Amino acid sequence: MKSIKLLTALLATVPFAAACGSADSADDAQTLTFAAIPSESSQSLQSSYDNVIAMLEKETGVNIEFQDASDYAAVVEGQRAGQIDIASFGPFSYILAKDSGVPIEPVAAQADTDEGLPAYSSLAYVTADSDISSLEDLQGKKVCLVDPSSTSGYLVPTKGFIDAGMNVEADIEPVMTGGHDASLLALQDGACDAAFAHDSMLTTLNDSGQLSEDDVKPIWESDPITEDPVVLNTETVDAELLEQIGTTFREKINKPTLVEEGICESEDDCVLPEETEWGYMPVEDSDFNAIRDICEATQAEACDSIA
Repeated sequence: MKSIKLLTALLATVPFAAACGSADSADDAQTLTFAAIPSESSQSLQSSYDNVIAMLEKETGVNIEFQDASDYAAVVEGQRAGQIDIASFGPFSYILAKDSGVPIEPVAAQADTDEGLPAYSSLAYVTADSDISSLEDLQGKKVCLVDPSSTSGYLVPTKGFIDAGMNVEADIEPVMTGGHDASLLALQDGACDAAFAHDSMLTTLNDSGQLSEDDVKPIWESDPITEDPVVLNTETVDAELLEQIGTTFREKINKPTLVEEGICESEDDCVLPEETEWGYMPVEDSDFNAIRDICEATQAEACDSIA
């Protein structure tokens, strides 16, 4: 994971320590640091959180300083060090953090509807003209994966290969791309024979004109995965504020309410992170036990950082 090196690099480029739990000199309001990483190579991650931050600041009276990080491990270690108060994790990176002793609590997860447990899936894609039709056909092939700490871009695919009687390290040639979009674009460019990505990335790339949905086809899809959680640092955020922020995510940060509160003009123009269609729904730690089960089943090297 090289967590210490990653954290050092991150702290050298963003002023986490200055923001965390501090009082703002201008208006004496508390400032919290909110960190997230993009699932795609986007330069506009912060703007996708503008409406979230506006509602949080309105409901809590605190200032939110947003920081976009380049790596899951840096966010994990930033929370461990008490320098990040709020974070958006992938399910696997949440488990890596939580089960290794980082003092965090999940309060909500991105949701496309206001019903049921928010969930998504991992898919394996090949080019439309490929004769590959299953994971077994990827024996000895180059396969684009996202990051060893990515849920749908690495851990869940690892379980898929094990179920197919294969080993990620021995039976395929893994190519780490660093992003879900990068994996699909690398597939398009011929850098790999198959690519894994979460279920909405192809639509995102199609809508942006970077990749046509007709250029690739899925050959495998995982079981549902609980959506990305927002977590709070229980050592830097006091209990009253923690509950207030959690309630805001679960009850206020959704497109209908954002319009009602005047933060968005219309639901169609209301931007939320990762193209979230509706808002946020409640989740709790036990909703991510399936990830723990996958770690137990796969014994993946990336799971080794869990104490």
